Parts: sequence; C-alpha cells; structure tokens
Amino acid sequence: MDLCLDVEGLLGQLQEDEVSPERKEKLLAAIDAIRFIAASGQSYDFEDYRKSLDANAPPLVIASFETRDEAEAWLKAHPRPPLGAQVLVANEYHRIIYVRETQVRKLLPNPGALEHYLEDMTREGLPAPVATFTRREDAEAWLDSQPEPPSQVFILIAGEYHLAVYHHRIRLRTLYPVRGTPAP
Repeated sequence: MDLCLDVEGLLGQLQEDEVSPERKEKLLAAIDAIRFIAASGQSYDFEDYRKSLDANAPPLVIASFETRDEAEAWLKAHPRPPLGAQVLVANEYHRIIYVRETQVRKLLPNPGALEHYLEDMTREGLPAPVATFTRREDAEAWLDSQPEPPSQVFILIAGEYHLAVYHHRIRLRTLYPVRGTPAP
C-alpha cells in the first residue's frame, strides 16, 4: 500500500513538472490506475503480482479449468469478464476477450505466453534439475508434497526437462514440458 502512495506521489510530481498536455494526460491516467488499484481493494494483489515478477514466476492466471466447456461456462456466467486476463484450460494458456458493448466473450489460445516465458527462463541454458523422476505421477506427487511450493523449478521426468510451477494466485501446482531440451 505504501508503494502505491509513493508511486502516486512521484507521478503527481512528474505531472506537475510536465509541460506537454499529452504527457500530462498520460501521467494522470497512470495516477488514476494506481488509485484504481487501491480503491478496488487490489493493493495486496498488486503487491503479490510485483513479487511474482521479481521471482520470475510464470505468467499470471486467474483461473484454471479441466475442459474448454468448463471455461466457456464460467466465461458465459461471469458478470464482468476480466478483459485481457489469462486462464488455463487443460493446462494451456488462454486470453480472455470481452467486448462490453456487444457482450462478446471469447477464450483465445495463447501458447505464446508460456513459450516466451520458457524462452526467457532457458536463454542462458538450463539449470541442473532439482529432482529426477521416471514417471509423471511421481513428479506430481513430489510437487504436491512440497509444503512451500516453488514458484518454478526445473525437474526431469523420464529424461525430459519439465518446469514445476506454482500459480500462487489460484493455488495451482502443475508441470509444463520444456520442449526441445535435451537432458544433461
């Protein structure tokens, strides 16, 4: 919460010092965004989001569904779908599209979210895996047994790299294969 106030103060000072009307308007929009976070009770969520960025956590998701039908039913019933947010459907990223004026609601597959994240994570090479398993079931049992789940760690399953992930916002532990990566 203090961070939001500090940022609001900094943006306010920058806005006062700015001479360009266009830039003043953009700074005011940024101030309004910070105020919206606080006024809508999302200060802790914002703080958690920033911590997840510092921890290099996986892309944020707001919900997870086993099937597309479940996700579509949730989206249809949602009073105000969160435009641009991401959900997992069968462990794959999807972006929410919502047009308020026409009530159009869609889930667009977004494989790039995880692909870009994995590219960033492996750009300088793969770290040594923290654990090795012969079967996926054993890896899932290991991940589920962690009292403090890691944001993300690399493991091997049957000689193939996987990323073990904890999606903190929805309290979901899951495994993602890291394609095209040979075992050490």
